[in-house]
Amino acid sequence: MDNSPTALFDSYESDFKQIIHSIRDKLEGDAKDVGQGEQRKAALRRVEMELDEADEMVSQMEIEIQGIPQSLRPSYQSRIKASKADLTRYKKLSKDLHAQLSRAELLARPGLPGTPTSDEPYGATSDRTRLLAGTELLEDGSRRLLESQRIALETEEQGADILRSLRGQREQIQNARDTLQRADTSIDRASGTLKKMIRRMYQQRIVTAAIILVLVLLILVILYFKLVR
Repeated sequence: MDNSPTALFDSYESDFKQIIHSIRDKLEGDAKDVGQGEQRKAALRRVEMELDEADEMVSQMEIEIQGIPQSLRPSYQSRIKASKADLTRYKKLSKDLHAQLSRAELLARPGLPGTPTSDEPYGATSDRTRLLAGTELLEDGSRRLLESQRIALETEEQGADILRSLRGQREQIQNARDTLQRADTSIDRASGTLKKMIRRMYQQRIVTAAIILVLVLLILVILYFKLVR
């Protein structure tokens, strides 16, 4: 496992690039297929989900950059800036395709008041009726937009809560790591002290043995002189 300070950042950036590649393929493929309405809708829905995932990856990158050394941080900040620019560009493209799809559905919707038919080629209803129908459609679109914004805000709040929780967990892990490092230092000191005590014990044994040997030699010398006399 790579324990370098940039490992998690690099991993999140790699995931972001894969998601962006998938988004680009969809926006340039099924999402642009004018002839397949349902297929376009499904592709755009998948794009929206992947955009949320990409946004989450950028948030994780912003968290991880805080743990990168200052000497390396500027280059990684540039990479985050580039990632945000890509994300903004594809969000705008997705929004534009959503608007195109909505206009196409509006124009293709059958039975709209005032739409000319074969029997009434110029339309039977007044301009006021057509205006009211258009206003109703706009109000319906506005309600849907407000509902989408509400859901987006709730999702953003939930994401912020998750990020705060992850940040707290990361701080706990960092504190545990610092505690382990201090414990390792204490163990090393205790080991050194124990080795010194063992060395002193052996030195004391040697000194004691030498004293005993000298005493034995003295006793033997004294006994020898007594026997000679």
